[in-house]
Amino acid sequence: MVAVKEQSSRPPLAVFDLDGTLADTAHRQRFLERSPRDWDAFFAAAAQDPPLAEGVALALSSARECEVVYLTGRPERCRRDTVAWLAAQGLPEGRIWMRRNDDRRPARRTKLEILRRLARDREIRVLVDDDELVCEDAERAGFRVVRARWADASPALRDAQEGEGRT
Repeated sequence: MVAVKEQSSRPPLAVFDLDGTLADTAHRQRFLERSPRDWDAFFAAAAQDPPLAEGVALALSSARECEVVYLTGRPERCRRDTVAWLAAQGLPEGRIWMRRNDDRRPARRTKLEILRRLARDREIRVLVDDDELVCEDAERAGFRVVRARWADASPALRDAQEGEGRT
């Protein structure tokens, strides 16, 4: 007898990135543009990020049909500030997947690994992310992607995501 994977009666997932998708990081880019980069200051300033209206609106509308979860390259040590920031913006409650404090793999690898894990027993309706490399890899893996292009791109942040595995 072949075991059939039981379809979940839970709603599909809408997976949202934070930095550059829901949170405007422009005010803290200066910490990445210096040498050496000041990661502690960069992450400490995240609590003051203004929301990105387009991303917030998409998360709120997605919550009508999906369970919203958050997938970020922020390190685990930022969890408390991140939870408070999401609540302050009126964003839907949802599980937050964060990078281990010592994990320096590129964001596209860590995020795709988590997406595949989530997809084992849940439908992923959409991934919303601003990182083009994350989006490309997710699309190649068969996920539906919305590219968050509503914030100004930051070369320093892009280098940090891919080269240093920091966010």
